[in-house]
Amino acid sequence: MHGIIFLELQKFARQQAGAQAWETLLSEAKLPVKSYSAVRSYDDQEILSLVGAASRILNLPATAILEAFGEFIAPALIRLYGRLLQPGWKTLDVIENTEKLIHTAVRVGNPGAKPPVLDCIRTTEDELQIMYSSERQLCCLAKGIVKGLARHFGETITLTDDSCMLRGDPFCAMQVTRTAGEASTPP
Repeated sequence: MHGIIFLELQKFARQQAGAQAWETLLSEAKLPVKSYSAVRSYDDQEILSLVGAASRILNLPATAILEAFGEFIAPALIRLYGRLLQPGWKTLDVIENTEKLIHTAVRVGNPGAKPPVLDCIRTTEDELQIMYSSERQLCCLAKGIVKGLARHFGETITLTDDSCMLRGDPFCAMQVTRTAGEASTPP
């Protein structure tokens, strides 16, 4: 998992539960206190351990933790990869082009990086079908990022699951529908 995810998770934990939250989370996850680097990759098991620890501490499902974290991290991802986006793009445009632009840049810039594969079909101006696949099965993180993008762009969306790897399906299929008429609203 890319280091930026760990750094943002640290900010998220501290925002949600205070200054000592990160250290508490590391302890509960049985991970040593260490500094994560934005330009390195770390064992996937570390993020899974941290999410599991947060789930136990907060008595919430891991899926809820991941979705809330996805919403939190969306603005940071826009800041990080915003130079790849076209002016005027909104939520559905960013998602539709994530694989081609952002995930390609991640893979080129970080050999060995394994962002999820997103196959997107724009069915109408206000609807997008996402096929998500990843051995990590962090689709809830992706859902949160979609919701965070919508919030960033001031749009209202509906997200529905047609299939989910967490329910045993071979991939996740999500439909994202933007409330009609918001496409031309300035951010």
